[in-house]
Amino acid sequence: MNATTPAGANGELKRRLGVFDAVTIGLGSMIGAGIFAALAPAAGAAGSGLLLGLAVAAVVAYCNATSSARLAACYPASGGTYVYGRERLGAFWGYLAGWGFVIGKTASCAAMALTVGSYVWPGQAHAVAVAAVVALTAVNYAGVQKSAWFTRAVVAFVLAVLAAVLTACLTGGTAQAVRLDIGADATAGGVLQAAGLLFFAFAGYARIATLGEEVRDPERTIPRAIPLALGITLVVYGAVAVAVLAVLGPGRLAEATAPLADAVRAAGAPGLAPVVRAGAAVAALGSLLALILGVSRTTLAMARDRHLPPALAAVHPRFHVPHRAELAVGTVVAVLAATTDVRAAIGFSSFGVLAYYAIANAAALTLTAAERRPPRLVPVVGLAGCATLAFALPWTSVVSGAAVLAVGAAAYGVRAAVTRT
Repeated sequence: MNATTPAGANGELKRRLGVFDAVTIGLGSMIGAGIFAALAPAAGAAGSGLLLGLAVAAVVAYCNATSSARLAACYPASGGTYVYGRERLGAFWGYLAGWGFVIGKTASCAAMALTVGSYVWPGQAHAVAVAAVVALTAVNYAGVQKSAWFTRAVVAFVLAVLAAVLTACLTGGTAQAVRLDIGADATAGGVLQAAGLLFFAFAGYARIATLGEEVRDPERTIPRAIPLALGITLVVYGAVAVAVLAVLGPGRLAEATAPLADAVRAAGAPGLAPVVRAGAAVAALGSLLALILGVSRTTLAMARDRHLPPALAAVHPRFHVPHRAELAVGTVVAVLAATTDVRAAIGFSSFGVLAYYAIANAAALTLTAAERRPPRLVPVVGLAGCATLAFALPWTSVVSGAAVLAVGAAAYGVRAAVTRT
């Protein structure tokens, strides 16, 4: 498919999104996913090396984003690395990337839904989570442009809340630069584990690539939107992490259940805590919206190739969205949100998504100079970084993630054997 194909022809999606919309969707995925949820467990892993872990995660994310952007410009279709792996490395690797993405990000959807529930109504977190999934699935069903409008409002509100947190922390008189010092508790293994957990927060730029079939002029828009979204997120994450760490220190941060709310209380602005809780809930809603959007598009691409039920490849004639894939994803996420735990989902999701980006970097290594390949060091560092961070995660996440990838690989082998007979 190319960028000039008429929208809606042959079951294709409609190109509605420009650079601003694509950047906004990426920001909605990243800022909502991590800054309110991942700092405390990362501090628990790295101690005073938290900022080193953030830096490592940022380097790996930059390499992944650069590889993904160049690949997306060559293959502007729904599916992201599922498509890149298939076209550059072979059908199996594309399938494995898609499988890792769908499974890992479905877990992320459940984690974000439960985050909404825990902030809005802690006593009924599961019920609120399910309601959030149902509502946002309905928003996505009505069309990607409406999703982009909603995400703009979410990102604007969350950035305003984070600006208030920064102001309170840095002007409250309790921030101390000595709390940023790196001590003996910062081991290499702890820093890498923290980087793997924080990577969960940076993976939202994949939403931009998976929407390649709905972006106008994708050869120019996607390579511009991905680094812009990642760059803005890096600045925001770095500033907030420094401010919160300077107020709480690594020990108190590791123990915090709501680190940003705890930080503004410690900084002498307890009245801001309810606003921070509201910001966390809205941020998680924005992340959940973008996650459902991305998972459904990869499901669409895999269904087109019959790796998933072909019925999921249908595109709505009016709204121009993969409506059956969105309903299927929404249903699975709602079930998970009603039955699972938010903390376990983060590590599991990180493992699956790191496997996904490892394949993206391997695919980028095959690009030629005529295809505007990135400097070779970028995908090499990205591939090595993804593998290192994946296996530095808590062992439960590694075992469960590897087992699910193995199940997916076995299913592919069985299907291939049946097809040959």
